[in-house]
Amino acid sequence: MTMDALNPSLTLGIEEEYLLVNPDTRDLAIDPPQALFDDCEQCLGKHVTSEFLRSQIEIGTPVCGDITEAEQELKRLRSCVSRIAQEHGLRIIAASTHPFADWEKQKHTPKERYDDLARDMGGAARRMLICGMHVHAGIESPDLRIDLMNQVSYFLPHLLALSTSSPFWQGQDMGMLSSRLTVFDGMPRTGVPDRFESYSDYERLTERMIASGALDDSSKIWWDVRPSAHYPTLEMRITDVCTRVSDAVAVAALYQAILKHMVRLRRRNLRWRLYPTMLIKENRWLAQRHGVKGSLIDLGKGRLSEFSQLITELSEMVRDDAEDLGSMEFVEQARQITARGTSGQKQIEIYKAAIADGSSEEEALVRVVDFLIEETVYGLEED
Repeated sequence: MTMDALNPSLTLGIEEEYLLVNPDTRDLAIDPPQALFDDCEQCLGKHVTSEFLRSQIEIGTPVCGDITEAEQELKRLRSCVSRIAQEHGLRIIAASTHPFADWEKQKHTPKERYDDLARDMGGAARRMLICGMHVHAGIESPDLRIDLMNQVSYFLPHLLALSTSSPFWQGQDMGMLSSRLTVFDGMPRTGVPDRFESYSDYERLTERMIASGALDDSSKIWWDVRPSAHYPTLEMRITDVCTRVSDAVAVAALYQAILKHMVRLRRRNLRWRLYPTMLIKENRWLAQRHGVKGSLIDLGKGRLSEFSQLITELSEMVRDDAEDLGSMEFVEQARQITARGTSGQKQIEIYKAAIADGSSEEEALVRVVDFLIEETVYGLEED
C-alpha cells in the first residue's frame, strides 16, 4: 500500500434518525403531515430525508473537515428539525426505540425502496421501529478501507456501549440497554462484518450475491461497519442514536481517532491484532446488555475488565491521534458519558423512580418520553 493511500482525509459525516412524537399522548405520530417533511426539506435540502416508517425522520451532515464542524452541523440540523416539528405540533426524540409505541400500528413511507424492503423482508422489516446513528469517515483508498474495517471491528462494542438509548421495547423493560440491536439482527446481512484480504475480495463477494439475484446492490449489506456503497468512506453503523448531541459528537470523535491511530500503525507496517469474530460478538452482546456500567473482555489480557477502565485506556491510547485531529476534548467526553451514564441508563432510572413514587407503568413510561423530548434538544439552545 502506497504512502499516499496511507494518508486518508478522515473527513466526517454523521447521520441520525429521530422519532416524531405527539406531545399530548407521548405516543408516536403515526401519520405526520407531509408538510412537516416538506418544510424540513425546504430548510435543509438534501440533508434531511424521510425514513422507512412515517414516524421517523433522518438527517445527514455535509462532509465535515473536522469534529468541530461536524458538531456545528449536527446541532444545526437537529435544531431545525426540532423547530419545524414543533411548528406542526409535534416533538422529536433521539432514541433508538420509543418506550411504548406499537410497531404493528406504524405506517411505512410510500417510496419504491421502502415498498421493496417491506415486500422482501416481511415482518422483519415491519418491526423496524428503531433508529440509529451512522458515522462516515473519509478513507479514499479502497484497500485501506477494508484493512481498517477488519481492525476497527474490535472497538465496535466500545462505541455501542457509549451510545445505548433503547432499553424499552413495546412498553417492556428489556433488561438490556440496546434492544434496538435485537430487532435489527432479525434482518439479514447484519452484525460484525466478514473479514477480507482486500477490496477486490470484498467486491467479489458482493458481485457474486448480486449476480445470484439475492442482492440488488451493496447498500443492502447492513453490517455494523461497512464500506459505503455511495461514498469513499468507512461507515460505522453499530451505535444507537445518542439522545444528547454532545454524546453523539464524542462517539464520532472517538471513532475517527481510533481510525487515525490504526493508520499510524500501518505507516509503521503494524496493525491492530485481529481476534476471533466470536469474541467480538461476545463483547457486542455485553455492550448491548450492560452498556458503560458493565465489563467487556479485554481480548489482549484474556479477561473481563470494567468498561470505565477500558475507556480510560482507549482514550489515552488515541491521545496523540486525537490531538493531531483537534478532537481530544471531544474524545475525553467518552469518560464523562461513562461516569454519567448513557440515555438508556437514565431512562431506566426515571422509569424505576416513577414506579417507586406510585406511578403506573404507563405513567412511568410517559415520564421517560418527557425526559427524551427535553434531552434531545439539550445543548442546542447555545447555538
